[in-house]
Amino acid sequence: MAPDAQSFLVPLLGALQASIAVLITISFGVIAAQFRLLSESASKEISQIGVNLFLPALLITNIGSQVHWDTVLLYVPIVIWALVYGILSMLLGMVITRIFKTPAWVTPAIAFNNTTSLPLLLIQSLAATQLLDTLDSSGNAVDRAKSYFLVNAMVGNSLTFALGPKLLNVWEEAANGDNDDDDEDPKAADGRLEAQQQEAEHDNEETSLLPNRVARKRARMTLATYVRGRKFWKRLPKWVQETLNIVLAFVNPPVVGAIIGVVIGLVPALHRLFFNTQEEGGYLNAWLESALSNIGELFPALMVVIVGVKLSTSLLRMKKGDESGTVPWIPLVLITLVRFFIWPAISITAVYFLASRTSVLGSDPILWFAMMLAPTGPPALMLTALADLAGADEQEKMGIAKFLTIEYAVSPMIFLTVVGSLKASEAAVRNS
Repeated sequence: MAPDAQSFLVPLLGALQASIAVLITISFGVIAAQFRLLSESASKEISQIGVNLFLPALLITNIGSQVHWDTVLLYVPIVIWALVYGILSMLLGMVITRIFKTPAWVTPAIAFNNTTSLPLLLIQSLAATQLLDTLDSSGNAVDRAKSYFLVNAMVGNSLTFALGPKLLNVWEEAANGDNDDDDEDPKAADGRLEAQQQEAEHDNEETSLLPNRVARKRARMTLATYVRGRKFWKRLPKWVQETLNIVLAFVNPPVVGAIIGVVIGLVPALHRLFFNTQEEGGYLNAWLESALSNIGELFPALMVVIVGVKLSTSLLRMKKGDESGTVPWIPLVLITLVRFFIWPAISITAVYFLASRTSVLGSDPILWFAMMLAPTGPPALMLTALADLAGADEQEKMGIAKFLTIEYAVSPMIFLTVVGSLKASEAAVRNS
């Protein structure tokens, strides 16, 4: 085999194997659902604990171990790039929705791709094929790639949670609900709060491991804090409330986990406690950091298994025939083109130009590779939650489930972007 053909075929096969590994992991979720080992309701709960607990733990340990004062600037380009392609994707989704008169869910489907579980699992598979060694053979290339993808995921999740409902015109409905609450009769409100207090005390006594006296006191304090905060909130000017609503929308567990990781990484004493050996002062390494790492490592594979459960549910719904919803073929084709071909072409070209002709992206080829790959992939599964929040009817939600089934079935096409990003990064190294 000619050297040029071999230099292309080896990464092509490696990337294809990594993509197939992701698809096989998804199939385990399908099998679990088919044999009733994992129900749809349980998968929703696991998905929630994954985003709210496992992912923050992964961010703390991975970002904390990689961030130092001399490397913190490396993360600035990936943050800016995540914001840029996220905002441009939203604008593109709005334009496509308006021109082609597509359903409202097409906008967030184009705007938000899967930035968490699939890229992380893909990186783990690439580690087995040792493809990243062609860019960096220092031994920590995979860990650095994970850190970059986690930062990208943090930005992507924040945009999804904060702006996703807005794209489906949900905030207006929420505002109407708030106004109704403001007009509520004070006596009725007091009665409702008293009933909530009694219910909270009862629930705490039944479910909390704390002594009943402590559980009741905690319930009263929680409700009292809520009441005082609610009164304070109502006294704020309207523009302050709207500003705080926007700011608070970006505060979520993954962002908090990333901030904690950055603080641990940048404070030398904390970094030493968490990540050095015990002989070198790492007194938290063997127990706290190890526990956080174990919890965090559950996230990538487990979340992809949950994808399989969701897809199994949608496939079962497809068997229902006429009542299972439809997938508009124009949005399907457009979203597939945008996520698997158009954005990869734009990102690879733009990042290659900046990396080879300028110094704004630094000198880390793993960063270039991560930035090229970041906008690629199927839509985020949060699309189903956004549809629920928007009050979509059952047929439309089944149509969305069918759409996600098709998109994740063709997700191995991402190997084309992996190969293109790898070869472009190698070329940028030679030309920089």
